[in-house]
Amino acid sequence: MNPANSPARIRRRNLRGDIVFAFAVCFAIYLAWVLRDVLLLLYVSALFAVALKPVVGFIGRLRIGRWHPFQRSAILVLLLLIAGGLATFAFLAIPPVASDLHDFAQEMPTRMPPFIAKLKSIPLIGRVDLSAVTARVEDQMTHAATYLFLSIRNWAGYVAKVGMCLILTVYFELEGNVAYAWCLSFFAPERRARLDTALQRAEVRMEKWLLGQASLMLILGLASTVTYRALHVRYAFALGVLTGLLNIIPVIGAAVSVVLALLVAAVDSWGRVLGVAIFYLIYLNVENSFLTPRIMRSSVGLPGLSILVALLVGSELAGVVGALVSVPTAVLVTVLVDEYLIARET
Repeated sequence: MNPANSPARIRRRNLRGDIVFAFAVCFAIYLAWVLRDVLLLLYVSALFAVALKPVVGFIGRLRIGRWHPFQRSAILVLLLLIAGGLATFAFLAIPPVASDLHDFAQEMPTRMPPFIAKLKSIPLIGRVDLSAVTARVEDQMTHAATYLFLSIRNWAGYVAKVGMCLILTVYFELEGNVAYAWCLSFFAPERRARLDTALQRAEVRMEKWLLGQASLMLILGLASTVTYRALHVRYAFALGVLTGLLNIIPVIGAAVSVVLALLVAAVDSWGRVLGVAIFYLIYLNVENSFLTPRIMRSSVGLPGLSILVALLVGSELAGVVGALVSVPTAVLVTVLVDEYLIARET
């Protein structure tokens, strides 16, 4: 018997291999933790590239007679449309809001005492000393410009990340097939085909998620705009568009929209606050009982509890970004679990 192939030597080689593998796994986990922001950015960009694939394909198939004007530049046209829409929104929405905020800051010293007097007329609040609160609010308004200047650095970082996400999304759209084939090449041929089939199913469901989410965003945006204009709420157009856009984040987006609309309505009258509150109560019931079951569940195929759990986990792990990609991630995890972990009867 060859001494090099003795059971003792084989066991020692296996032990050394296990130790090296354990250290390699620990190093990979440490490296992933250090690069977690970069990996999250790559993951979000890849998800958006997958979800936007049907939109890019639709733009590329547009034609004038036999001419396909956007066949080679569909992703560029899509980005230009998004950038144009955001620029138009900013051009129409920001100037009146900035003007009113400037006027409000100028009039704060004269408006605050009557407002405090009205609050003190309420039985329960009248017993509370509001002088400290008043001084704090006035101090915050006085130094608002300083706070805004100091936060420019953080906002610049967020804008840079959004820009990098857009660039990565473009590259994933252009070269995603090459990256996808390269990742699949790490698996054995028989496992590669099974994984490819599962990921193709997940891609179809993610595309349906985007279509369903876009439908819900459009419905809420239009309904909100009409309601705000009917109630004569300030910035009705801007609030309606923002409400529709924020609806891409389940639950959290709607909550932010409600709070923002109520605060804007409270500037003018409590009657408008009541009108906005009634609208949202009615809409949320209609969405949860009629729209979501017929649009989202039929397209995504996930029960409401799964969507809520995914939202909580995503927001806890990565904040707003995690909540944004929680539903498509839940779709991907569900498909992979169904393919590899759920036992089927033969």
